[in-house]
Amino acid sequence: MIAGVSWTWWLWFHAAVAALLLIDSLLPGHKQEDRNAQMFAWIWTGVLIVTAAAFACWIAVSHGRQTALEWVGGYAIETSLSVDNLFVFLVIFRGFRISRQRQHNALLWGVAGAVVLRALFIVAGIALLRRFEWINWIFGLFLLYAAFRLARGGSANAAIPEWIRNLQPAKGSLLPVILAIEVTDVIFATDSIPAVLAISHNPFVVYTSNIAAILGLRSLYFALAALLDRLRYLHYGLGALLAFVALKMLTAHWIDVPITLSLAIMGAILALCAVLSVLAPEKTAAS
Repeated sequence: MIAGVSWTWWLWFHAAVAALLLIDSLLPGHKQEDRNAQMFAWIWTGVLIVTAAAFACWIAVSHGRQTALEWVGGYAIETSLSVDNLFVFLVIFRGFRISRQRQHNALLWGVAGAVVLRALFIVAGIALLRRFEWINWIFGLFLLYAAFRLARGGSANAAIPEWIRNLQPAKGSLLPVILAIEVTDVIFATDSIPAVLAISHNPFVVYTSNIAAILGLRSLYFALAALLDRLRYLHYGLGALLAFVALKMLTAHWIDVPITLSLAIMGAILALCAVLSVLAPEKTAAS
């Protein structure tokens, strides 16, 4: 048994992850430059969301409603915060002048590496939380700082390290691009994983929800690539989400916020910033 689940189940889970990555790599839409490419990306994103929902239903049946809600919360947080990663991908690909097909290949390896790195982060984070309860305060304060950094930056791009902004075009090799993706994933994981740990300390919930969210990153990038520049107030929404999760973690000893209420608040925050981004006139938008 690993994290309350048999080792054979873990083998099947990772086999399913590999199968989904393989299917994603073979989709024809990723090799196109026309309008159909975005349609393929939206369809595959929908397929992955439905798959995640089915997995959550299975968890509800086999592990109980509370565990399933924690999984949905972890998946929602990781997916929401992963939108920041999409801005980073956009800057990297523009800096390296990477074609759409090569972007797909770079993200394929980037996601595969992220699965391994996230596993290491999660194991370390949960081990620390179980051994040292005061780590909750460290994580909570760190998330508050991350929220302040996003709100102060003026845009989600402000969180991108300066060395990525100064990238030079690659000459044939995708290795520099993949390394940039991996490094920035580690940077953003320092925000997102503590946020998910505020929802659940169950390794099964935290790990599988993270991996499910990461699986959708590539298709979500291609689906939203043309819209990312229009999400003008996204950084405020993500900052508010991180601040809420940080306060939840810091006050957990005294206040127990139901997971259903947490999901409702997170959904309202993200929906509000998305609506404001779409409705805001160009001349009054945040830079």
